[in-house]
Amino acid sequence: MRAFANLYTRLDQTTKTNTKVAELARFFDQANDEDRLWTVAILSHRRPKRTVNTTLLRHWAAELAGIPLWLFEESYHVVGDLSEAIALTLPKAHSSNKQGLTYWIEYIKALDKLEETEKKQRVTDAWMQMDYTERLVFNKLIMGGFRIGVSQKLMVRALAQSTAIDENTLAHRIMGDWTPDKTTFEDLILTKDPLEDVSKPYPFYLAYALEDSPDDLGLPKDWIAERKWDGIRGQLIVRKGELFVWSRGEELVTDKFPEYHPLAEILPNGTVIDGEILPYKDGQPLTFNDLQTRIGRKNVTKKILEKAPVVLVAYDLLEWEGQDIRERPMEERRALLEQLLEQTETDGILMLSERVNFSTWQELEPERQNARQYHSEGLMLKHKGSPYRSGRKKGDWWKWKVEPLTIDAVMIYAQRGHGRRANLYTDFTFAVWDDKQLVPFTKAYSGLTDKEFREITAWVRRNTIDRFGPVRSVEPAHVFEIAFEGIRKSSRHKSGVALRFPRISRWRKDKPLKEANTLEDLHQLLKLYEEGG
Repeated sequence: MRAFANLYTRLDQTTKTNTKVAELARFFDQANDEDRLWTVAILSHRRPKRTVNTTLLRHWAAELAGIPLWLFEESYHVVGDLSEAIALTLPKAHSSNKQGLTYWIEYIKALDKLEETEKKQRVTDAWMQMDYTERLVFNKLIMGGFRIGVSQKLMVRALAQSTAIDENTLAHRIMGDWTPDKTTFEDLILTKDPLEDVSKPYPFYLAYALEDSPDDLGLPKDWIAERKWDGIRGQLIVRKGELFVWSRGEELVTDKFPEYHPLAEILPNGTVIDGEILPYKDGQPLTFNDLQTRIGRKNVTKKILEKAPVVLVAYDLLEWEGQDIRERPMEERRALLEQLLEQTETDGILMLSERVNFSTWQELEPERQNARQYHSEGLMLKHKGSPYRSGRKKGDWWKWKVEPLTIDAVMIYAQRGHGRRANLYTDFTFAVWDDKQLVPFTKAYSGLTDKEFREITAWVRRNTIDRFGPVRSVEPAHVFEIAFEGIRKSSRHKSGVALRFPRISRWRKDKPLKEANTLEDLHQLLKLYEEGG
């Protein structure tokens, strides 16, 4: 564990990409295969699940430190990170250990089936044989939310340096349905057998956001424009007579979308299509809110299938007749995709993403502005000569999104942030007017500068009306513009609506309190959004 904890420290102390890659590569060179495999798993979002309730960890840490729980809680709110607060609070260890990462992960996993008293003994025993950094890493692992400040892309780059295996090959190998319990480092990383798991998807190619006009992209004739649909990005795979559907989050979701199952017999073997899982009914797309009724459900009932049926809007063809064609130009892959769909009757389950025709960049601007009429988020711009790359690469694929929806709202609650912003109030609750009352409707915690966060923090401390644990009720005095991507009905909220991706777009110091928007305005916006306005 000490080697992995030291790696965590070195990664946490630098913001330089090359340094992080070098540190990871050095760790991969020196660690045993079991620890290397678990490091790959952790950095590719295959962390062990939480085995101990955080409330219990708080109580145990306070008790072991010999301090009252309220003092620990106050310390936690100052530190901003529970794992770090526990590691700082605990007394000095009475022994040390030489066990590696894998040993402690298995130790953590074994806690799941123990009674509370035995869990407590095992956790406190572990704490008392670890130094500060080991405790910090142990705590993060036991809570199931480990983050190390390194993307999967950087991890793959480091692994490539250590193993001398091509990055794209490694990125492909670590995708799929695997865990360290089911494989070894040798089999997963070092064994050259890409066809062993027929279900494996390809790494997704991700677009960059286009913030300004596309004028700087070059000649319009070299580009393809498509709608940016508001669904779930996915890959549909047909190999050896079987069908697999993967989400962009590397989750196998085949069983959640039974509409696609007939495609196993319709599409030729050796076909991999990149597209959008889109709710679609009566000849038009539904909203992402409709798709949410199916996300997270263990069982997809007949009623859900009737309410929110899906299609796959096909963007790209990645594998054709069993051959990886990602290096071929976009235009060539597109032609093969069109040919496939023309020659195959898919009963409307599989649809081609239509091009948006244009000859000048100026002609595209109205299409972007009117995106919501098509229930889309804007436009995708793809260079005709581009290969299908792995990860987010700048230059060939761009997403040109429609401007977000906005509403002016009043801040009524504030809560401290976490990490480096633990001493600042950065998490806020906002409200709109309903007659003469303020009705809360959303929370937001991003969008202000550090200077603005410091300014609002000082104001919150001077103008707190009441406290509810870490939350402070404040005097209604400030108006903020809240931006968001979508809005839906919600019976769970007093306002009757819920926002998608809300964030602060600006502090409206120029706007008096009485000019903030109303609940009626929100519901009118909901109506327009549902109509595609």
